[in-house]
Formats: sequence, C-alpha cells, structure tokens
Amino acid sequence: MTVPALLVLGNVNVDLVLGEVDGWPAVGTEVMVDRSEMRPGGSAGNTALALSGMKVPHRMIASVGDDPNGAWLSGRFDQASTEWIVEPCETTLTVGIVHKGGDRVFFTTPGHLLRASLENLIERLPEASGENAFALISGGFLIPGIEAGTIELLSALAARGWRTAIDPGWPPAGWTEGNKQRMFEWISAADISLINAEEAKGLSGQDDLGAAVGQLVECVGPSHTLVVKDGSQGAHAHAAGAHVHAVSPTVEVIDTVGAGDTFNAAFLAALAKGRTLAEALAHGTDIAARAISTFPRRYCGS
Repeated sequence: MTVPALLVLGNVNVDLVLGEVDGWPAVGTEVMVDRSEMRPGGSAGNTALALSGMKVPHRMIASVGDDPNGAWLSGRFDQASTEWIVEPCETTLTVGIVHKGGDRVFFTTPGHLLRASLENLIERLPEASGENAFALISGGFLIPGIEAGTIELLSALAARGWRTAIDPGWPPAGWTEGNKQRMFEWISAADISLINAEEAKGLSGQDDLGAAVGQLVECVGPSHTLVVKDGSQGAHAHAAGAHVHAVSPTVEVIDTVGAGDTFNAAFLAALAKGRTLAEALAHGTDIAARAISTFPRRYCGS
C-alpha cells in the first residue's frame, strides 16, 4: 500500500465545546449557554479531521484510552487513514469555553496523553512515499513522551525521508527559559514551524508581534520555514530571506477551536501537491476561515 504524502502525529482527545459566554462567571453560579458540541479534537486530531474533510489522503498515528470515550473518539476518524495505539487508561478530555467574539479557553485532563510512548510511535513510522512528503508533530507540549523525545522523533522521521513540521502549541507551564530553549532546539531540527501570534510573542519575549517575528526569523535561519498564524489578520511565512503574507477572508466567526490546526492541514496539503509557499499560505487561511464560520464545520464546497 502506498503511504500518503501527509503524516500526522500528536495529541487526539475528546473536545466538549460550550458557548458563548460574555465574561467569566463568578464562583458558585450557573450559566446557560446556547450551544454545545462533543467532538473529536486535539491538535493532531483536528488536523486529521480537516484533511478528511478536504478529502486529502493522509495517515495519522495517535494514542487513545481504552474507556468508552476512547471507543467513541476513535470511531469518529477515517479508520483507513488512522493507526491507533490504545493505552490502558482514561481518554484525555478537553472542555473548551467559547467567549463572545470567538476566543476560547481550554481545560484539559491528563488522561492517555501522559502515557503515550515515544518508542511505540517511532516503531510505527512508515517510510515517506517521495521527496514531497510532510510529517507534522502537533501538541508535543501536552505529551510528556513526545516532549522529551521530539528531537529523536524528528531525526527518525528525517531518516525515513519525511520533511518535518512542528506545531507544539502553548506549553502548560508557560514560556519558561527551559521551554524556550526546547522549542528553539525543535525548530533547528525541523524544516517548518507553525506557530500562532501569541506563541511567537511568548517564545521571543516580545510584546509586539513584528518585533517578535523579526527576532525569531534571525534565530531560525534561512533554511527553515517559519509560519506565524495571526487569526483574522491572516498568516505570514518567512523562508530563505523572503516574506509572504496571506490575508484571511472576512467571515462571521462561530468558534475558533482548531482554526490553527485546520490551517496546518490545508497549508501542508498544498505544499505536498507542489504549490508555492504563497499559494499554500493562502490555501491555509481560506480553509481555516471556512471551518470557523460553519456549523457543523465544512472545509470545502458550499
């Protein structure tokens, strides 16, 4: 069987999304919300769902718990495109509270992500099918096994012919000096980094996004592609001394959960098809805007 040109690795969990709320309620009160949705999530999970929604061939390798939530979660993905590592524990659950205007906050239980094994993952890595094949590691800061072994995982992927991309997300402990150093080591070992504007500012220690990106560009070097996702302002890419910007379409936002992961899916899918960096960036912003403005979510079509 031919291995698809896109490989997704990282966190998959159950998402319970509730909203909207206007401000944070006082302790002990009860708040009625208009909408709820239980759906598969996690950074890697959202990316795989977007690829399935776009009908893009891919493979995802991820872990899940052996409880009823794990059975429900694994059943929501394309089984032909997914390889599950079942852990003997509860499945990780994230509750996302959507605030007025589309912003959100997450509460996540440890669950199966704490038990995910780097060794189990590496032994399942396939050989890349060609020179234009991309492997994405998502949500590494939430998975201790991957966080500690990201360099080893990137090396194993490169040895199998994959071009590598990382989107570790926001570290739960914040941007400590240790987390900053770890992130820069990962960037140095990967071909592409995909971060959002707040992560760029946190990683660089700069409050101004322009200054933050400028500092990061100097650090990553010309051989690395740095992508910064900036919500409604679109996305920027810096590579080989060039800067590309894609404007995001204006849409009525329903919720932004998974927007960056959807961007990652569309961006890498375009690169895997041989599109230019500018075309890939525009494709990512277009598909992400469609996803956050439809309910249930749509990734293409009317």
